[in-house]
Amino acid sequence: MQKIIRGFYNLPSTADGRLGGCVATIGNFDGIHLGHQAVLNQLAMKGDALSLPVVVITFEPQPNEFFSPDNAPARLSRFREKVEALRCYAIQQLCVLRFNRKLAQMTAHDFIQQLLITGLNVRYLVVGDDFKFGKDRQGNFDLLQQAGKEHGFQVVNMHTFSIENRRVSSTRIRQALETGDLMLAEKLLGRPYRMSGRVAHGDKRGRTMGFPTANIHLHRRKVPLSGVYAIRLFGIDGEPYQGVANVGLRPTVGADRALLEVHLFDFKRDIYGEHVQVHFLRKLREEQKFESLDALITQIDLDSKQARLFFAEPAVE
Repeated sequence: MQKIIRGFYNLPSTADGRLGGCVATIGNFDGIHLGHQAVLNQLAMKGDALSLPVVVITFEPQPNEFFSPDNAPARLSRFREKVEALRCYAIQQLCVLRFNRKLAQMTAHDFIQQLLITGLNVRYLVVGDDFKFGKDRQGNFDLLQQAGKEHGFQVVNMHTFSIENRRVSSTRIRQALETGDLMLAEKLLGRPYRMSGRVAHGDKRGRTMGFPTANIHLHRRKVPLSGVYAIRLFGIDGEPYQGVANVGLRPTVGADRALLEVHLFDFKRDIYGEHVQVHFLRKLREEQKFESLDALITQIDLDSKQARLFFAEPAVE
């Protein structure tokens, strides 16, 4: 990805800076699952055919987080994780619109004019046929197609991407994570579900218990999964490393925000400050509260043995 455009005020709307045209798509792209990937590949092929750059338009925060922050579903990916995933595709620009009251009150016609026509000079646009935009969600697919005919750009709908006769969606992946079905989540994502963050100093309690952990603050209002998992960790020399991880509030010791704690097998290096990615491979159990630290230590030992057995299983062809 060559450039991130943040906000309408950074759009290249001057005569000298205006894009000579682009192909674009609009959406939340939460998780960058196989359905999203199909759209990005479709867009890249069209960009090649027209010799135009590919632009992805997304929102921060996501619209449902702005309108109903307490009821919005847990994100599959934070903004940084989304950017990291998008770098794997032939995208020249990511346009990030801050979803605030001003954007929520913008009319559908102004959205089309300021963003798609004046700002990005879109020549080809891919959106879902249920896409709504503008004040009171007055804009829709039909309005975009009408604007495209008037201003000379093509509007097409995203092809439905299905697995096991059901549409691949971020909602379906959240449901799989909530029920501990990591194999289904991986199938829908095209890769294991992962979370990333920087290793931070914690209370060092794990070290005194014989199970030192890398503590990763998740910086999320909600997390899409919780419990204890067999994981692989990437992002440091010698990757990947196998281990066991807990996601949640650590009820035995008490915590007021979700934390990802990773215990790596046969690992003694100092990795404070490193930005790492944790791939969740199998759910071992739900998070639970123990009567004592000794009981917790016994369970962590059992979790580690169970995770080692998982990694010792032969790979499925």
